[in-house]
Amino acid sequence: MEIRIKSINFDATEQLKEFVDKKVSKLSKTFEDIHSVDVQFKVVKPATSLNKETSISVAVPGTQLFVEKVCDTFEEGIDLCVDAMKVQLSKFKEKQRGM
Repeated sequence: MEIRIKSINFDATEQLKEFVDKKVSKLSKTFEDIHSVDVQFKVVKPATSLNKETSISVAVPGTQLFVEKVCDTFEEGIDLCVDAMKVQLSKFKEKQRGM
């Protein structure tokens, strides 16, 4: 599974990248056949609260799953996105079994 991190309007720290790798790699426990994961961070409006937009796009066979959250910190955004993506991957896995 390939993890690509993109930060818009700022430079992501090494600590943030390691946090993303640790959290996102757990998605493979929910669904084994993940091709790639794109994580995007964006600072929407500097100097306001809830200005950090985090999105995760997961490429699985036949489709692309997407989650986006806006939070106070990128770490909080990653946690929420990963939790939401686990739900989507579980539903996708159930659909595949049902076919």
